Amino acid sequence: MTSLVTASNVTKRFGDLRAVDNVSFEIEKGKILGLFGPNGAGKTTLLKAVLGLTDCEGQLSVLGLDPFRQRKELMKNICFIADVAVLPRWIKVTQLLDFIESVHPNFSRKRAEELLSQTKVRSEAKVRELSKGMVTQLHLSIITAIDARLLVLDEPTLGLDIIFRKEFYGNLLNDYFDGERTILITTHQVEEIEHLMTDIMFINDGRILLDSSMESLPDKYFELMTSGEDADKARQLGPIFERDVFGKKVMTFEGVDRERLAGLGEAHTPSVADLFVAKVKGAAA
Repeated sequence: MTSLVTASNVTKRFGDLRAVDNVSFEIEKGKILGLFGPNGAGKTTLLKAVLGLTDCEGQLSVLGLDPFRQRKELMKNICFIADVAVLPRWIKVTQLLDFIESVHPNFSRKRAEELLSQTKVRSEAKVRELSKGMVTQLHLSIITAIDARLLVLDEPTLGLDIIFRKEFYGNLLNDYFDGERTILITTHQVEEIEHLMTDIMFINDGRILLDSSMESLPDKYFELMTSGEDADKARQLGPIFERDVFGKKVMTFEGVDRERLAGLGEAHTPSVADLFVAKVKGAAA
């Protein structure tokens, strides 16, 4: 495997606040990584460091480059979509394509026009005349037409209805991801991308709580629904989190042999959203 992003003891301070606190991780080529965290957890600050928008302490390499000092070279192989549209509202779609074609060496105008022909985005329309969903379609068509190795998505479907969100992720898989490119996604709509991801990372208070492949989760984490004396017995094995559901206890376990809980209730692998809550609240407790 080849690491596209390598972070070692990366820290970003704002005065006394450590927005990113001594994190280390790697992102391999051909992965779809979901980065999840509560508001203020450090996600956006970490993304800004990866994109070279802010400096940091420690060692950070993106595509073999220092993202802050070699950002111009790095941007040839990275695409980025944020939750806030940054396209000039006065510009026409065709003018936008003209501009990108003139400045980006890896942009295929033909490919962008092919993708836009499948939408309701008119070439002579100005950005301000487009709905939020259309702006997202325009943005995705542009970045999909750029031969980049890393795509970073920061809440890309925020404010879109469920139909647009489904289409967005469907187009992302069909038109961009090819097993060689790498996608890094942050979103609060965890359930909608759970089936897309190959890897996940949880961050809270600037620290990484979990860095794992999706396929390895069932071997390490499971939930047990139980009650009464069985719940008391299960609790002795140290769940990382416990919640009430319809009068029963649901306990999340990490690194505990399932056979030790045999007969104490119904065990299953937690969803990513439930695991996220368990890790964040369990760490706080």
